[in-house]
Formats: sequence, C-alpha cells, structure tokens
Amino acid sequence: MNELTPRRARAGQAPGPAGNSSAGSGPRHAGATMAALALVALLAGSVWWTVTTDPSAEWVSPLGALAAWVFFLPAALMARRMPARHAAAVVLLGSLLLGTAAISAAPATSNDSARYAWDGIVQKEGISPYRYVPADEALRQLRPEWLFQDAGPDGTCHTNPFSSGTETTTSIPGGGTLCTAINRPSVPTVYPAVAELYFLAVRLIPGADVGFIAFQLVGLLLSLAVTVLLLTFLRRTGRPAHQAVWWAWSPLVAFEAINGAHVDTLCAALALAAALLLVGQRTLGSGMAFGAAVATKLIPAISAPALLYRQPVRFVAAAAATFAAAYVPYVLASGWTVLGYLPTYLKSEGYDGQDSPRFTLLKLVLPASWAMPAALVLLLGLAVYVWRTTNAARPWDGQVFMVGGTLLLVSPSYPWYALLLLPFVVLSRRYEFTAIAPVLAMMYFTGAEPYGQLVARLGLGAAVALIVVATVVRQRRSTG
Repeated sequence: MNELTPRRARAGQAPGPAGNSSAGSGPRHAGATMAALALVALLAGSVWWTVTTDPSAEWVSPLGALAAWVFFLPAALMARRMPARHAAAVVLLGSLLLGTAAISAAPATSNDSARYAWDGIVQKEGISPYRYVPADEALRQLRPEWLFQDAGPDGTCHTNPFSSGTETTTSIPGGGTLCTAINRPSVPTVYPAVAELYFLAVRLIPGADVGFIAFQLVGLLLSLAVTVLLLTFLRRTGRPAHQAVWWAWSPLVAFEAINGAHVDTLCAALALAAALLLVGQRTLGSGMAFGAAVATKLIPAISAPALLYRQPVRFVAAAAATFAAAYVPYVLASGWTVLGYLPTYLKSEGYDGQDSPRFTLLKLVLPASWAMPAALVLLLGLAVYVWRTTNAARPWDGQVFMVGGTLLLVSPSYPWYALLLLPFVVLSRRYEFTAIAPVLAMMYFTGAEPYGQLVARLGLGAAVALIVVATVVRQRRSTG
C-alpha cells in the first residue's frame, strides 16, 4: 500500500486534517498548545543564552546545549496533545522563535562558516576556491576585517579576538603572524563542488563586509524549507503535523543548522528531497537531488542503499551525472586541485583508527588497528541488509538505520553530521535515534578533556541501548 495514501482513506473514512481527531477547541487542547509554546520559549531562551554568552567560557556551550535538550524533550512530547487544526502553524511559529534566538549572535560552537564565506568571496572575484589557501598573500586585497586581522603589538592574535574564535597561522611570507577566523587557513578547501556553488550563491549579493549573518539567515531559510517539506508530506499521508517538531524544534537545528550555519543543512534538504521524489516514482529527479547532496558534502552517500530499489541504474546514472556536472567548471579552472584538502583530511581527523576518538565503541572490544576495518565490514553488512529489506513506500526506515548506524560506529564527534539523520527520524518515527545528536555534541565539547573518552563511551553506549530497546519494543508491538 503506498505511503502517500492517507490513512483515513485506507480505513474508509473521509480524509481530514492530520493529528488529533478531537476538535481541539476545548480548554485542554488550548492549554497543551500554550504549554508547548512555553517550553519552546524556554528552549529558545537557552539557545539565546548559549550563543550570546562569551564563547571564551568553555563551560557555556555544553551547559547551554544540555539545557536546550532538557527543554526540547517535554516540548516535543507536549506537542502531541496540540489540536490538529493549527498544529502546523504552531510548529512553524516555534521554529521561527528558535531561529530568531539562534541568529542573535555569531556562531558559538564552530567557525566553519568563516571558510564558507571566504570561499564565496574568492569565487565572487572569479577565482577558484581550490587554487589558493586563505593564508596566501596573493589574495590579501580580498580579506575583510571580520575574517582577517593583523597581529597585535605583542605579536599574537589575542588583542582583538574574533566573535567566533581566533585561528593563527605563520605560513605567510617572512614568517609573520596572520590572525583569521578561518580554521585550517594554510590548507586548501575540503568542500565539494555543490557546496562551493552554494557558498558563491550566498555571497553574491552581500558585500564583503557582511559577516556571519548571511549564512545564518540562509541556514534559517533552509531549516524552514525542510520543516515545510516535512509538514507537507505529513499532511498528504494523514499523519499528525506535530511529528515535524523532531526537526523544527531540535536544538541541533538551532545550534548547528542556523547559528553555526553548517552546509550539512543543505545536504539534509537535498537528501530528504531525493527520498520523497523516489517514493513519488520520480527516479530521475531523485537521482539528481541525491547527486547534488553528495556533491555538497560526501556524507549523504551512506544513505544510498535504501534508495536503490527502484530503477537503480537510472537513479545511479542521474546521481553520477549531477555530481560530475557540478565539478566541470572547477576542473576546468583548477584541474585536479579540486580534490583540495580531502586526501589529507581523513587522516588528520583520525579515521586511520589509531590515536583518535573515532570508532569509540569498537575500540572497547577490538585493538585500535582493527577498528576501521571492522567498521567497514559492519557498515557493508548493514548496507546489504538495508538494500535487501527496503520497503518501497518507506525508504527512510532503512536510511535512519544506515545514517544512525554509521554515526554510532564511526563516532565522528561533530554534532552537525546528525543533521542528515533528523528528517529520516521524522519520516520513520524512530525518535530514539535523536539521542545520537546530543551525544555527539557532548563528545565535541569534551573531546580535548581527560574525561572525553569516558563521555564518548557512556553516551554512545546509552544511545545504542536506547535504540535496541526501542526497536525490540516496537517489533513486539507490531507482532502482537
């Protein structure tokens, strides 16, 4: 039976608004709406406090993130009791409230969008972002003050720190010191072609002096677009609109998609579009969307096994053609330098399986040198299982296991990687996978601390236990 057929129609009822079947006009339902909005207001307050408080106080971000997740869970549960007729409007209102709080200050936990901005500024001048590193003096005339500053009288970069943190490099002629908000300023960009096109698009209109707010506003628009896409699908399938809050009100979206303005938000939007188009039997459009997602940030490739059930050759050909087409202008301009920092990135991030927080759970039972091969074998087995068991009407059930399983096995400690997971959590209703996001956030905040490994092991272990228990309970209920 097709997922797009409303449930009421399947049961022989007249289709109506999704959600609570009671009229929703009584005081109890109005009270639920007010309670949900009050909790969202507290959630927005915790986001605002986190991003506006001095980022040099390292305890602020983990405390603020934990507070936000504490407010989010009861808000998501209370949303279930909202009346159906205005649930979608409340979901969007809460999303806007959180977005407003998130853009009230510069990125608080990551300065990745500084590199986005620089790549966009360079391209706006007709220069390939793969040609020069940010520290190269050849592009000195393009440097805006909010991204680059001269060293202070003491020769350091601490005199006037950037709002998102300061990076220092001495890789300039003469051995001088360059202060910049861009991380890894002495290496080429690591981002694929569609991401670079996105960076250029965002920076086309704003002048060079317009700072982080440009990407934050676009991040807010993208997050709202995903929310609308989810709400539209939920309505078409007769499902309640409140389910969209697991994306729309998520602290992960507020902190990483909007405040941090991570390009992973675009990945999530394109991957979601690919899944919905495929369910709608639009294989060509689905493949194109998926190819664009992979050419934005390679991570969405892990969700492919669940999408290979309908005309796989046509899907793969469309994805590959889109991926290749995006690279054509950059290859013509820069040749093989379009690989950028990617060949070195994986090793620098500890994906060789040695002394790094990667593969945390596997290292509990295996030697460190075996962790990466074991992860590859396990992920290959999971991919085959997902490919063979995918329900054509619900590919997101496989996608949530594929993406969630990868995050648990590889343990990347970058919370924004979980943005790809959340839309599939909403569609599959496997809300237990949401636990991965706060665990990755705590790993990110405590990674350099002596107790960082303990946090990673306990957090990932608890997430796995929750997912296993929820899966078993769900299977028993379905068979019962």
